[in-house]
Amino acid sequence: MKHSSFDDLGFARTEPHRIHRQGFPEAIYCPGKTEPQILQIFGSLLKGPGPVIATRVDARVAVKVVKRYPRAAYSPVARIVIAKPLKPSGQKVAVVTGGTADLPVAEEAGLTLEALGRSVVRLYDVGVAGLHRLMDHRPLFADAAAVVVCAGMEGALASVVGGLAACPVIAVPTSIGYGAHLKGIAPLLTMLNSCAANVSVVNIDNGFGAAVIASLIAQ
Repeated sequence: MKHSSFDDLGFARTEPHRIHRQGFPEAIYCPGKTEPQILQIFGSLLKGPGPVIATRVDARVAVKVVKRYPRAAYSPVARIVIAKPLKPSGQKVAVVTGGTADLPVAEEAGLTLEALGRSVVRLYDVGVAGLHRLMDHRPLFADAAAVVVCAGMEGALASVVGGLAACPVIAVPTSIGYGAHLKGIAPLLTMLNSCAANVSVVNIDNGFGAAVIASLIAQ
Protein backbone atom coordinates (compact mmCIF):
# COMPACT_ATOMS: atom_id res chain seq x y z
CA MET A 1 0.00 0.00 0.00
CA LYS A 2 1.38 3.40 -0.97
CA HIS A 3 1.06 6.49 1.21
CA SER A 4 2.23 10.03 0.62
CA SER A 5 5.07 9.69 3.11
CA PHE A 6 5.83 5.96 3.24
CA ASP A 7 5.38 2.64 1.47
CA ASP A 8 3.47 0.04 3.49
CA LEU A 9 4.92 -3.41 2.76
CA GLY A 10 2.98 -5.09 5.54
CA PHE A 11 6.05 -6.16 7.48
CA ALA A 12 7.76 -2.77 7.03
CA ARG A 13 6.85 0.84 6.31
CA THR A 14 9.64 2.28 4.23
CA GLU A 15 10.40 5.95 3.56
CA PRO A 16 11.95 6.28 0.09
CA HIS A 17 11.88 10.08 0.41
CA ARG A 18 13.12 10.45 4.00
CA ILE A 19 16.13 12.39 2.74
CA HIS A 20 13.79 15.26 1.78
CA ARG A 21 12.44 15.33 5.33
CA GLN A 22 15.65 14.88 7.32
CA GLY A 23 18.63 15.34 5.01
CA PHE A 24 19.62 11.67 5.13
CA PRO A 25 17.96 8.47 3.88
CA GLU A 26 16.45 5.52 5.66
CA ALA A 27 18.97 2.69 5.98
CA ILE A 28 18.26 -1.02 6.04
CA TYR A 29 19.68 -2.68 9.15
CA CYS A 30 19.86 -6.24 7.89
CA PRO A 31 20.41 -8.47 10.96
CA GLY A 32 17.11 -9.99 12.02
CA LYS A 33 15.53 -9.53 8.59
CA THR A 34 14.97 -12.35 6.12
CA GLU A 35 16.45 -12.34 2.64
CA PRO A 36 13.05 -11.70 0.95
CA GLN A 37 12.37 -8.83 3.38
CA ILE A 38 15.72 -7.20 2.64
CA LEU A 39 15.20 -7.54 -1.11
CA GLN A 40 11.70 -6.05 -0.95
CA ILE A 41 12.74 -3.17 1.30
CA PHE A 42 15.71 -2.39 -0.95
CA GLY A 43 13.42 -2.30 -3.97
CA SER A 44 10.99 -0.01 -2.20
CA LEU A 45 13.71 2.47 -1.23
CA LEU A 46 15.02 2.50 -4.80
CA LYS A 47 11.82 4.36 -5.72
CA GLY A 48 13.19 7.41 -3.94
CA PRO A 49 16.02 9.76 -4.92
CA GLY A 50 18.62 7.71 -3.05
CA PRO A 51 20.96 6.80 -1.72
CA VAL A 52 19.84 3.32 -0.73
CA ILE A 53 22.03 1.89 2.02
CA ALA A 54 21.84 -1.60 3.53
CA THR A 55 24.14 -2.20 6.52
CA ARG A 56 25.54 -5.34 8.19
CA VAL A 57 24.64 -7.43 5.14
CA ASP A 58 25.50 -11.11 5.15
CA ALA A 59 27.70 -11.90 2.13
CA ARG A 60 25.25 -14.47 0.75
CA VAL A 61 22.36 -12.00 0.94
CA ALA A 62 24.49 -9.20 -0.53
CA VAL A 63 25.10 -11.30 -3.65
CA LYS A 64 21.35 -11.72 -4.06
CA VAL A 65 20.72 -7.98 -3.63
CA VAL A 66 23.31 -7.01 -6.23
CA LYS A 67 22.00 -9.66 -8.63
CA ARG A 68 18.42 -8.38 -8.25
CA TYR A 69 19.42 -4.70 -8.37
CA PRO A 70 22.47 -4.29 -10.66
CA ARG A 71 22.85 -0.62 -9.73
CA ALA A 72 23.89 -1.71 -6.23
CA ALA A 73 27.48 -2.27 -5.09
CA TYR A 74 28.67 -4.41 -2.17
CA SER A 75 31.67 -3.87 0.11
CA PRO A 76 32.60 -7.08 1.97
CA VAL A 77 34.85 -5.13 4.36
CA ALA A 78 32.12 -2.71 5.42
CA ARG A 79 29.35 -5.32 4.99
CA ILE A 80 27.32 -2.66 3.22
CA VAL A 81 25.32 -2.48 -0.03
CA ILE A 82 24.78 0.92 -1.65
CA ALA A 83 22.78 2.07 -4.65
CA LYS A 84 22.09 5.50 -6.13
CA PRO A 85 24.86 7.44 -4.31
CA LEU A 86 24.51 11.21 -4.38
CA LYS A 87 26.76 13.50 -6.39
CA PRO A 88 29.66 15.02 -4.41
CA SER A 89 28.79 18.17 -2.49
CA GLY A 90 29.57 19.87 0.80
CA GLN A 91 32.82 19.83 2.72
CA LYS A 92 35.41 17.12 3.34
CA VAL A 93 35.17 14.59 6.19
CA ALA A 94 38.12 12.65 7.60
CA VAL A 95 37.73 9.06 8.79
CA VAL A 96 40.47 7.88 11.16
CA THR A 97 41.14 4.53 12.83
CA GLY A 98 43.29 3.37 15.67
CA GLY A 99 44.13 0.08 13.92
CA THR A 100 43.44 -2.07 10.89
CA ALA A 101 40.95 -4.15 12.90
CA ASP A 102 38.71 -1.06 13.05
CA LEU A 103 38.31 -0.98 9.25
CA PRO A 104 34.86 -2.64 9.04
CA VAL A 105 33.35 0.12 11.18
CA ALA A 106 35.42 2.86 9.54
CA GLU A 107 34.48 1.73 6.04
CA GLU A 108 30.81 1.60 7.04
CA ALA A 109 31.24 5.27 7.94
CA GLY A 110 33.36 6.18 4.92
CA LEU A 111 31.16 4.51 2.32
CA THR A 112 28.02 5.95 3.91
CA LEU A 113 29.56 9.42 3.74
CA GLU A 114 30.45 8.93 0.09
CA ALA A 115 26.93 7.69 -0.65
CA LEU A 116 25.65 10.90 0.95
CA GLY A 117 27.84 12.91 -1.41
CA ARG A 118 30.66 13.82 0.96
CA SER A 119 34.33 13.74 0.04
CA VAL A 120 36.18 11.41 2.41
CA VAL A 121 39.84 11.34 3.42
CA ARG A 122 40.90 8.10 5.10
CA LEU A 123 43.67 7.87 7.67
CA TYR A 124 43.97 4.32 9.00
CA ASP A 125 46.13 2.61 11.63
CA VAL A 126 47.37 5.72 13.45
CA GLY A 127 46.53 4.72 17.03
CA VAL A 128 48.22 5.93 20.17
CA ALA A 129 50.64 2.99 20.29
CA GLY A 130 52.51 4.82 17.50
CA LEU A 131 51.34 8.41 17.86
CA HIS A 132 53.96 9.78 15.46
CA ARG A 133 51.95 8.21 12.63
CA LEU A 134 49.06 10.53 13.44
CA MET A 135 51.18 13.62 14.00
CA ASP A 136 52.59 13.39 10.49
CA HIS A 137 49.07 14.04 9.17
CA ARG A 138 47.98 16.98 11.31
CA PRO A 139 47.32 19.27 8.27
CA LEU A 140 44.55 16.86 7.26
CA PHE A 141 42.35 18.11 10.11
CA ALA A 142 42.62 21.75 9.04
CA ASP A 143 40.64 20.99 5.86
CA ALA A 144 37.98 18.77 7.39
CA ALA A 145 34.48 19.85 8.39
CA ALA A 146 34.32 16.89 10.77
CA VAL A 147 36.40 13.89 11.79
CA VAL A 148 35.07 10.40 12.48
CA VAL A 149 37.42 8.47 14.79
CA CYS A 150 36.95 4.70 15.07
CA ALA A 151 39.00 3.08 17.81
CA GLY A 152 38.87 0.06 20.09
CA MET A 153 41.13 -1.07 22.93
CA GLU A 154 41.03 1.89 25.39
CA GLY A 155 39.71 4.36 22.78
CA ALA A 156 42.16 7.17 23.56
CA LEU A 157 42.61 8.19 19.92
CA ALA A 158 39.41 10.26 19.84
CA SER A 159 40.67 12.53 22.63
CA VAL A 160 44.01 12.99 20.89
CA VAL A 161 42.33 13.93 17.60
CA GLY A 162 39.97 16.20 19.50
CA GLY A 163 42.95 18.07 20.87
CA LEU A 164 44.33 18.61 17.36
CA ALA A 165 41.23 19.33 15.26
CA ALA A 166 39.34 22.62 15.06
CA CYS A 167 36.10 20.88 14.04
CA PRO A 168 33.61 18.41 15.54
CA VAL A 169 34.99 14.93 16.21
CA ILE A 170 32.55 12.02 16.20
CA ALA A 171 34.01 9.16 18.21
CA VAL A 172 33.03 5.57 17.42
CA PRO A 173 34.06 2.96 19.99
CA THR A 174 34.69 -0.39 18.32
CA SER A 175 34.32 -3.89 19.75
CA ILE A 176 38.02 -4.58 19.19
CA GLY A 177 40.33 -5.43 22.06
CA TYR A 178 41.31 -7.87 24.80
CA GLY A 179 39.23 -9.06 27.76
CA ALA A 180 39.03 -5.91 29.89
CA HIS A 181 37.93 -4.07 26.78
CA LEU A 182 34.47 -5.58 27.46
CA LYS A 183 33.44 -5.74 23.78
CA GLY A 184 33.57 -1.98 23.35
CA ILE A 185 32.43 -0.78 26.77
CA ALA A 186 35.94 0.35 27.76
CA PRO A 187 36.51 2.64 24.75
CA LEU A 188 32.91 3.86 24.98
CA LEU A 189 33.50 5.06 28.55
CA THR A 190 36.87 6.58 27.65
CA MET A 191 35.31 8.54 24.79
CA LEU A 192 32.37 9.67 26.92
CA ASN A 193 34.85 10.96 29.50
CA SER A 194 37.03 12.78 26.98
CA CYS A 195 38.38 16.13 28.13
CA ALA A 196 38.40 17.33 24.49
CA ALA A 197 35.28 19.49 24.32
CA ASN A 198 34.72 18.97 20.58
CA VAL A 199 34.29 15.19 20.90
CA SER A 200 30.86 13.59 20.75
CA VAL A 201 30.22 9.85 20.88
CA VAL A 202 27.97 7.36 19.10
CA ASN A 203 27.27 3.80 20.16
CA ILE A 204 29.64 0.85 19.81
CA ASP A 205 30.45 -0.02 16.17
CA ASN A 206 27.95 2.57 14.88
CA GLY A 207 29.82 3.74 11.79
CA PHE A 208 26.57 4.52 9.98
CA GLY A 209 25.32 6.83 12.72
CA ALA A 210 28.64 8.65 12.90
CA ALA A 211 28.58 9.15 9.13
CA VAL A 212 25.10 10.67 9.18
CA ILE A 213 26.10 13.17 11.85
CA ALA A 214 29.32 14.07 10.05
CA SER A 215 27.45 14.44 6.76
CA LEU A 216 24.95 16.85 8.29
CA ILE A 217 27.83 18.90 9.68
CA ALA A 218 29.58 18.96 6.31
CA GLN A 219 26.60 19.71 4.09
